[in-house]
Amino acid sequence: MAAVQARVKLAAAIVLLAGSAKASQQIPRRIVSLVPATTEMLFAIGAGDRVAGVSSYDRHPPEVERLPRLGGLLDPNVERLLALKPDLVVVYGTQSDLRRQLESAGIPTFPYVHRGLADITETIRALGARVGSEREARALADRMETQLASIRSRVAGRPRPKTLLVFGREPGSLRRIDASGGYGFLHDMLDTAGGADVLADIARESVQMSAEMVLARAPEVIIELRYGAADSGPTVDSVRGAWSALPAVPAVKTGRIHLLVGDEFVVPGPRVVAAVQRLAAVLHPDVFK
Repeated sequence: MAAVQARVKLAAAIVLLAGSAKASQQIPRRIVSLVPATTEMLFAIGAGDRVAGVSSYDRHPPEVERLPRLGGLLDPNVERLLALKPDLVVVYGTQSDLRRQLESAGIPTFPYVHRGLADITETIRALGARVGSEREARALADRMETQLASIRSRVAGRPRPKTLLVFGREPGSLRRIDASGGYGFLHDMLDTAGGADVLADIARESVQMSAEMVLARAPEVIIELRYGAADSGPTVDSVRGAWSALPAVPAVKTGRIHLLVGDEFVVPGPRVVAAVQRLAAVLHPDVFK
């Protein structure tokens, strides 16, 4: 009799554990995204109505403006996050402490890892499968890959200008120049758009350059990226004025210095195709008229 009761209890425990495991993978209804890229992905695959909170840095799509702000990579507001009672939280893969806190509270997480251009569509597919929007995610990822392949095809066989992709520097000067190195989605975007990265041999996402290093690398095109509103930052004339301090640089000699404004260059999400096309139009204006 005792043996029978023990078997019944064991069976009940197994059923309970199986049910818990299944529940943890149920389609989430209240999603918190602390990563702007995944927030954009969720809205793009039709899951935006289930997003209950976002990071303090989300700007797109406009619907995020009405959602609670919960901090970001370095300052997540755990108390406010838990008060939203989410059933899935998208976190950066490096947020180990936050993941442990959430998992101890019984809240599943989806870790996001920031890598290269090809990983963006893979993340879209994985996120779509996790939130129950697999078909929509697959369609979006396939469409993006087709569009990127089209851009590659249009620039194939054309001369690839030596390009310096700058995303920061000290205002009004050429000090503390931050540029894209030979690794990461910015480098991949430049390569897809038909440019030859002058820092391709440095396997880092970010390289801090001096004016002397710019002279040594001799870029034929300089593209500066700025994020936020187009009317809140430098103008193309002010950018060209700063670079005129290096008249020996080929890009300065020929006037191939460009300013591109938009947060699609810093958020590796669905709008990355538009960002690549804008880069391609600067590098190959005769092709992308």
